[in-house]
Amino acid sequence: MTLKNPIIGASGTFGYGIEYEKFFPLESIGGFVTKGLSLRPRNGNPAPRIREVPCGLINSIGLENIGIDAFVRHVLPRLEGADTAVIVNIFGSTVDEYVELAGKLDRFRRIDGIELNISCPNVKAGGAEFGKDPLVVRSVTAKVREATDKTLIVKLSPMVTSIADIALAAQDAGADAVSIANTYPAAAFDLRSGRPFLGAKTGGLSGPAIKPLTLKLVYDTYGRIGIPIIGVGGVTTVEDVVEYALAGANAVQVGTASFINPGTADMLVRELAQYLAGRGIRRFSSLVGTAKK
Repeated sequence: MTLKNPIIGASGTFGYGIEYEKFFPLESIGGFVTKGLSLRPRNGNPAPRIREVPCGLINSIGLENIGIDAFVRHVLPRLEGADTAVIVNIFGSTVDEYVELAGKLDRFRRIDGIELNISCPNVKAGGAEFGKDPLVVRSVTAKVREATDKTLIVKLSPMVTSIADIALAAQDAGADAVSIANTYPAAAFDLRSGRPFLGAKTGGLSGPAIKPLTLKLVYDTYGRIGIPIIGVGGVTTVEDVVEYALAGANAVQVGTASFINPGTADMLVRELAQYLAGRGIRRFSSLVGTAKK
């Protein structure tokens, strides 16, 4: 999969892509990742599901989605004319569910890549997250790799001892790239009731607050693997994009910033071109990993 530019709409914040067509032409960005899809529709968590906090957002959506079959029937046909990379995020509660989802998507030419959300509990392993054990990451990635020839991206959890070891396991099992990283566990409390604000009690923190943390994860991983890194976390300005490149990211995903300004991804494409031209930098790729050189 080749991106026309390094700006990607992030899963969970970009809907199914079609929601953003009224804000800017989808073909202006490098690509987008759909919200996570499961084998069957999910209602998600009880409300409230979003809490704004200083420098970020805590969400507890609970992976609400329409299910893979409804996506294929009703959404995918509307994306046929979009001249940009379409990446579908998938999740499951067992390895078999991941494999089945990948197999269902493999036959559609309009889908350019699959992103595995492995920050999910493995019900057959006592509820442990898929993404916290390199052996489990290697296993689920290898089995999904057998089910599809699509570009395979593994989205990593930040809550691990060594994210580079997890990324290496994904690479060894056939991943084409890794997304670093998912949201960080967080909570907020209602001072009137004295109870957690979110209906599911806790959620995941995203936005500018997590950028320095995720930059370090990208920096720690660059050089340990030979596949591309997609930086995910707190990208709001063109300077953020450049910082992620310096740390080792080949591309970035724009998430929470799109809730503030739905045109952020489109804006960053233009601002990045101006930034590079203004400094005489011919290729964005020349910046990747230079902080370690």
